[in-house]
Amino acid sequence: MTAAPSVTAIIDDARWLAHRYDPGHDAFHFRRVTRAVRSDVPFLTDLHLGEEKSPFVLGRADCREALSAAPAPLHFLFHSAYCASTMLVQALDRPGSSTSLSEPVLLNDMVGWRRRGANSRDHARVMDDALAMLGRGFGPGEAVIVKPSNIFNPLARGALTLRPQARAILLYAPLRQFLLSVARKGMWCRLWCRELLEGYLADGFVQLGFEARDYFRQSDLQVAAIGWLAQQQVFAALLAWAPGRIASLDSEMLTLDPVAAVTAAMDHLRLTGDRATIAGHPALGRNSKSGAPFTMGERQRDLAIAEAAYGEEIAQVVGWAEAVAGQAGIPLTLSGPLLTR
Repeated sequence: MTAAPSVTAIIDDARWLAHRYDPGHDAFHFRRVTRAVRSDVPFLTDLHLGEEKSPFVLGRADCREALSAAPAPLHFLFHSAYCASTMLVQALDRPGSSTSLSEPVLLNDMVGWRRRGANSRDHARVMDDALAMLGRGFGPGEAVIVKPSNIFNPLARGALTLRPQARAILLYAPLRQFLLSVARKGMWCRLWCRELLEGYLADGFVQLGFEARDYFRQSDLQVAAIGWLAQQQVFAALLAWAPGRIASLDSEMLTLDPVAAVTAAMDHLRLTGDRATIAGHPALGRNSKSGAPFTMGERQRDLAIAEAAYGEEIAQVVGWAEAVAGQAGIPLTLSGPLLTR
């Protein structure tokens, strides 16, 4: 039998992913996830990594004490769903320059703990340590790019406040394209949009002037639009709060010219690395969810099919959502774009 690794050995090795937080024992759970595995799965969840039955459980204070290396530059990719965020974060995984984390469950735990009533000061201290655990690069000077799940968006400003040197990209799909994606993905996606809104309401994240009973009278696509508007509202506020640190990116610009978008993202995040090799990154040539070969224009063709099937309903919802956005002062196109048409 081999000896269990020490706390220091785990903390010094980025292959040990900080996967969960247990507030009852004030401990982080670690599981070993190599860089190759991270690049092969769309999300760092048990569904894609497989269940870890024997994680290493380390007290938070011990983890913090074991941090010996200088912290890696840490940056964020916040997104509002169905906007090719997984492709972008995978394309930013470039050995020697940066490594990426796609929707780590640890940050979902931060959301869940807050919703269950965590004390705000305790939550901030744990969040600080959680970001430190995630921000362990594979090599000296290698930055870490974290793409949280969009359930984390209510905590985005807090995370950026804890990391004043961090920069961020706000990636979003235009409203119509977002709704087309929701419609074509079917019932389970529509239910997910309702679940997302339920969480956002619990977070106090939705400030659009509706009463609670109003949501029961709205169609699935109206509910999806409300979630999009809530995120767009907060993204606009983030850009106004820290315009020098934060930039926006439209998913259609990303998918129409992914090389230019990745180049602009690297420049904004101040990442090192040869820009000439971006076009050959495997993330740009495959479906980020299934891993199947991806062809240029595939996303646009999928949306065109959805347009033919659901266009009339979506046109009505878009008109309604634009009126809501106008009343709430929410821009449909965000300022500070990485790329312009």
